[in-house]
Amino acid sequence: MRLFLEDEAMTLETAYLMSQCLSPGLMIYLEGGLGAGKTTFSRGLMRGLGHDQAVKSPTFTVVEPYQLSGIDIYHCDLYRLSDPEELDYMGFEDYVHNRSICLVEWPDKGKGVLSPADVVLSMAAEKGEQRTLEVMARSAAGEEVLDQFAALITPRRD
Repeated sequence: MRLFLEDEAMTLETAYLMSQCLSPGLMIYLEGGLGAGKTTFSRGLMRGLGHDQAVKSPTFTVVEPYQLSGIDIYHCDLYRLSDPEELDYMGFEDYVHNRSICLVEWPDKGKGVLSPADVVLSMAAEKGEQRTLEVMARSAAGEEVLDQFAALITPRRD
């Protein structure tokens, strides 16, 4: 599914809608270059999941943990990893469980070590605040998310 997001507000709104389709146990990859809107989209997801505080970019901390309504949310940014095996050293596997949702920016940096994605969100900057978003399911759980999400946004499809 491919969507056109006109501005930051629409990016946040779309992420909020997607958050309504998420359940624990999901691994979500956020792909795209610098400035593509990955962290903005993550912020919208977090707000939709009930987080009403600031959502920091985990660029320097690598992982920002949140506990929301009995769900552990791990917002990860792997941009600064120099080797995928660093995930083993930091105990990343402890973040992946049936009560967690992992949002992973720059998942290519964890290739070979990172758990497979259920949902891949591929973002690209267009001009100004405009973005394109491609949503792809990579598992049965991801297909369920995609089906629910499509039902929520059908009138806005590209």
